Amino acid sequence: MLNITGERWHGLCYSADIRSKHRNSRKHMKLYKILLPIVAVAASVGLLSSAQATPITGMLNIGGTATFDTSSLTTASSATFADVLVLGGNSGAFAGFAIGTPVVMASYTFDPSTITNGLWSVNGFTFNLLTSTVVSRSATFLSVSGTGIITGPPGFDATQGMWAFTSQNAGGRPHSTFSFSANTTAVPDGGMTLALLGTGLMGLAAFRAKFGKV
Repeated sequence: MLNITGERWHGLCYSADIRSKHRNSRKHMKLYKILLPIVAVAASVGLLSSAQATPITGMLNIGGTATFDTSSLTTASSATFADVLVLGGNSGAFAGFAIGTPVVMASYTFDPSTITNGLWSVNGFTFNLLTSTVVSRSATFLSVSGTGIITGPPGFDATQGMWAFTSQNAGGRPHSTFSFSANTTAVPDGGMTLALLGTGLMGLAAFRAKFGKV
């Protein structure tokens, strides 16, 4: 017969409990060692992906024919577009765009300011309009500026920029020429807005001269 005193039994139980904890600790350590490399690899892949992305920079000019919801630009609030093409004077990521490349453009509501995803799309780049502010208008002239996000093909980061929309409606015709300039090289400010509006006016002249639109 085995006779174990209470103190001896307590010691055996305590010793067994320590060994059990050590085994559990080793199991957790093994699990930790297995999980850590997996998490580290996943994190490094994410960082690599971010490091390879490139912000979109430069200016893109497009132009075409706009049909507004009223015959006078004084009261116009929205427009649809046709014959939209890439104009000249582009830079940065858009420098290689051939003049005359067709542009897909959605309907545009500028008053009130309306978010418009996919306002224009060309060569894998898409412009998502966020804000619109009417800068100047008359019966035959309209200029609008605002902010938006340009997305590009794989490898490019979505980039915030500013834009200017300019349209002339000669003689109250329902169809107007327009130009749209987007610039991602600077945070929107008053000076850049004026520069873009000036580019828009030159774009109107270039579009009429090259493609014979009025």
